[in-house]
Amino acid sequence: MTVFLGHLLHHASGRIGIALLGSIILLTCWPSLVGAHSPEQLDLQALLQPPSWQHPLGTDLFGRDLLSRILYGGRHTLVIGMGVVSIAFTLGVVIGSIAGFKGGWVDSIAMRLIDAVLSFPALVLAIALSAAMGAGLPSATLAISVTLTPQFARLARNQAIRLSGMLYIDAAHALGVPEHTIMIRHILRNGLVPLLTLAPLCVGTAILQVASLGFLGLGAQPPTAEWGADIAMNLDYVRVAPWTVFSTGGAIVLSVLAFNLLADATGAYFSPNQRLTGGANRA
Repeated sequence: MTVFLGHLLHHASGRIGIALLGSIILLTCWPSLVGAHSPEQLDLQALLQPPSWQHPLGTDLFGRDLLSRILYGGRHTLVIGMGVVSIAFTLGVVIGSIAGFKGGWVDSIAMRLIDAVLSFPALVLAIALSAAMGAGLPSATLAISVTLTPQFARLARNQAIRLSGMLYIDAAHALGVPEHTIMIRHILRNGLVPLLTLAPLCVGTAILQVASLGFLGLGAQPPTAEWGADIAMNLDYVRVAPWTVFSTGGAIVLSVLAFNLLADATGAYFSPNQRLTGGANRA
């Protein structure tokens, strides 16, 4: 772990990603550091006010401080984004590893289900599932988890199939090692590298999907602060008060960028070729 963190700090993308994500987490967890107001506090005398000392990012159509809405809304978006990927990662790794290791009818059934889910565009499927289960953050979390699980499952299956043909796996079978032990000690442990690289990318995707569902009214419900819902609420005023949309949109962009940069640095750490030529990617 120490070596991995050291690599991230020495990799240009890793440094920027850690700085961005660390700042976002720090501010969303402790918004009082920048003097944020209550995200639900109304000020009818300060509707759609431009950025000022009192309101650094301006106010929305209800006079609420946009900086406060962004910081408190970031809690929901980031927690759900990382929680969704944790769920999808766990389910996908278990399903894919078992399917690839067992093969036969188990693999066929699992892959047909995965192919069925992947046949739908991820966002369209998330919208359909959220609408069917009812608007709200719990249904949005479950819906996005369903759309991301197949990505981890397919990759885990490919890793399991590749590793199952290794000589040390054959030796373990010959020695009578139980299958569940082989699965945990050899298949899962040695097949996690590409999955760990995929995880940060999927967090960025999850953040975009959470914001999209919120924008469509299928995620967080008013007056809860959430990035996508806040953009939708202020969209009609984008011409007269563009800061109401661009500031929240900028928060989404920076969050997704942070996780993508971390994914790039993680991939470089686990890739032998990039580690050997990593000097070109370092500042």
